[in-house]
Amino acid sequence: MPNRWASFVHPVAPFLASIREELRHHRLLGRSLALRERFRRQVRPLADTRLTSSFLFAALLVGSVSSAQSAPAANPAPAKLRSETVRAFDRYLRLTEERNDTELQRGSALLWVDALPESQRTLAHAALKRSEIEIHQLNTLDNGKPMGCPGGLIHHWVGVVFIPGAKLDDVLGVLEDYDRQSTYYAPDVERSKIESREGEHFRVFLRFRRRKVITVVLNTEHDVHYFRDAPGRAHSRSSAMRIAEVENPGRSDEREKQPGQDGGYLWRMETWWRMEESDGGVYVQSEVASLTRDIPTGLGWLVGPFVTSIPKETLLFTLESTRRAVVARTKNRAATG
Repeated sequence: MPNRWASFVHPVAPFLASIREELRHHRLLGRSLALRERFRRQVRPLADTRLTSSFLFAALLVGSVSSAQSAPAANPAPAKLRSETVRAFDRYLRLTEERNDTELQRGSALLWVDALPESQRTLAHAALKRSEIEIHQLNTLDNGKPMGCPGGLIHHWVGVVFIPGAKLDDVLGVLEDYDRQSTYYAPDVERSKIESREGEHFRVFLRFRRRKVITVVLNTEHDVHYFRDAPGRAHSRSSAMRIAEVENPGRSDEREKQPGQDGGYLWRMETWWRMEESDGGVYVQSEVASLTRDIPTGLGWLVGPFVTSIPKETLLFTLESTRRAVVARTKNRAATG
């Protein structure tokens, strides 16, 4: 370590450790002001006030992340999934399902970008051909009006990617290979396996690990159906049948929290995939509607980034990872064929 940092870190490091220790035994919100004042007194003799402010923020952030990962007391209070929240999401899902069914039955303009005005559609397709991912936030309306969700937040995103040189079977070969999805989609998917399969109907287990200020690990089970709609065209429908937050993941005392009485970071997850072979490759679209807790008062800085940013970032990561896995599969097919 350079000498100019050594003299600064030396007096601060023991105090950072003490902050982490205190956060293991106290609720974060109730102690944050006291810790901030104590830290201010500790670092006042330091000459560089800008560095002092930076390390104050770093200390609180490091302490909160460490506490959130290792101490249940530092997490927000459990959020109970209420019946009115479930009813609101179920209605949202029903209307979204009706729109999806109508579009699939129509059989044309299956990608969300194809519904854009001509000039925007041209730009979107040009971006897809440049290997960009086109993503858009959706909002299903009820008789033309936004739908509320008391006690929860609905996140609804759709994205599309183009994979040049690929065939439809290459894409399906990756999506249906659930035993290897922990490789294709690492680190977001930590474990994966097919629990049962009957034709194109799958029951699968996926263990998610997601980090955004805090780290959340979820054991999930999904019911998935694949449909061949026409030559070069297919779609799938996936529902998360069970989502359980994991406490102390990887430790001897690991356990699942009661679904619906946990951190509320993912209560429901519904997914629609569409695949269309065209233009010398395959267009792959994924649409995801999910339900999380609302943001508790006073803890928006801790919970907010996770529940609002993760849905979009996860979809982008999923589409990019799918393209990468399909490209590898395509190259392997070409090399062996």
